[in-house]
Amino acid sequence: MADVRKAVREQYGKIGAAGRTPGDCCDPSCCSGQAAAKEGCETSSVGMGYSAAEIADLPEGADLGLGCGNPQAIAALRPGETVLDLGSGGGIDCFLAARQVGESGRVIGVDMTAEMLERARENAKAAGMRNVEFRLGEIEHLPVADGEVDVILSNCVINLSPDKPAVFREAFRVLAPGGRLAISDIVATAPLPQEVRENVELHLGCMAGAALIDELETMLAEVGFTDIRITPNEASRELIREYVPGAGLEDYVVSATIEAVRP
Repeated sequence: MADVRKAVREQYGKIGAAGRTPGDCCDPSCCSGQAAAKEGCETSSVGMGYSAAEIADLPEGADLGLGCGNPQAIAALRPGETVLDLGSGGGIDCFLAARQVGESGRVIGVDMTAEMLERARENAKAAGMRNVEFRLGEIEHLPVADGEVDVILSNCVINLSPDKPAVFREAFRVLAPGGRLAISDIVATAPLPQEVRENVELHLGCMAGAALIDELETMLAEVGFTDIRITPNEASRELIREYVPGAGLEDYVVSATIEAVRP
């Protein structure tokens, strides 16, 4: 567990420090892989559920192409809400959410790498966004007060956690009553082979740490969440096949949306 966390911290810290350059291909990049390379890394989030207009309107360097969907599409954000993004990276989902919640709302991004936080804060400053803040922390130990937020977003990050029940317990704690989860992530539709589970590179690429759908449903329910909906995106299997050609991972994992409510 400690080795996986260390590897994730180091790898994503490097990405945060270096950012992306055309042709870099954003490795690891959940679900983008070779599909991203065909268009160039700078446009890899288009096709993951984001529109070209959304990406074009972001601060430069905010889109690192590390997602596997667009949690904004299911979040139904409203003006005045407080939003928390788990594993905020360069800030893509925070900046999009900030526009939706408006000046009366607030967005908090949490990331465990100082390099990502520095990049995100620079992006926020350059864009003049005053309703966004970024905090250093692990998603299993959130630097957020009880009941502080209305909506939690996350994009291809929870699969990286070696302690997913802790993530959901923390999410439940910081959500206000009636608060909701709007998550895009990689989930398993069949038990992963042991050699895949033990492959650190596939952990970094968001594949080996994926939990089974029924396991996730149980985790969420045991914490206290209701209205749990996990919706696989079958079309993502082709992108996963291209991400690791010949590995057959598309038979085991898929991107999905995860929704739930704190009653």
